[in-house]
Amino acid sequence: MNHLQLQDKVICITGALGTAGSAAIKLFLDRGAKVAACDLNHYEQFEDMKALQDMYEKERLLYIQADVTNEQRVSELFAEIKANFGQLDGLYHNVYVNHYKRIADQSLASWEATMNGTLTSTFLVCKYAAELMAQSGGGSIVNTSSILGSTALEGNAGYGAAKAGIEQFTRVLALEYAEKGIRANTIVPGDFRSELDWNTSSEEFKEKMKSDSMIGRSGKPNEINEVAAFLLSDAASYVTSSAYGITGGLRL
Repeated sequence: MNHLQLQDKVICITGALGTAGSAAIKLFLDRGAKVAACDLNHYEQFEDMKALQDMYEKERLLYIQADVTNEQRVSELFAEIKANFGQLDGLYHNVYVNHYKRIADQSLASWEATMNGTLTSTFLVCKYAAELMAQSGGGSIVNTSSILGSTALEGNAGYGAAKAGIEQFTRVLALEYAEKGIRANTIVPGDFRSELDWNTSSEEFKEKMKSDSMIGRSGKPNEINEVAAFLLSDAASYVTSSAYGITGGLRL
């Protein structure tokens, strides 16, 4: 048995139509998982998701449109997952908001939107996911933080604070739900972008990444998702309350 596989595990991916989320859907399906994909947007706007919906039946891939800052909608999200799959084994949470404002220029509304979209969404999704996982006999939660949760970068006060909060929240989550058989970990990406985004980036940016990153480039989505897949798998059965840096040695 390959413990790195995700065979028949039911995994919810939030932010599923983003760069990392959409790549994770394909990766997890390839590993044998059943995927509940959730995003604020409708999947018909995204050709890749439409193709996947045509390829897989609801028994393998379920798309749910939901605002995960709305508690009622989050509750309904996991009720729908339970109705369709009967269980939940894993959560990969990828939702954030960042308005890129200097502190002096940031309104309270902008600050609150960043906190709600990044940190509050994590609380709500994890709370309801953990409830269903406990009913299913346990599972694994992977939350997405950022290098900006521990490194200061101008214009990222709200986002950085929220991402730092995710790491501490996840440690407490791991502690409180350990007795339910639930593991919780955080991944901490640096700069990452799709191959198309990298190829169309300016030469100035590429040169900067060569000097600022030990590996000399931005990360690719599946270089992040592979770590998430490991943490969601049985191979990580002794891993909890940890934060995994996936930064390529980025120095900001």
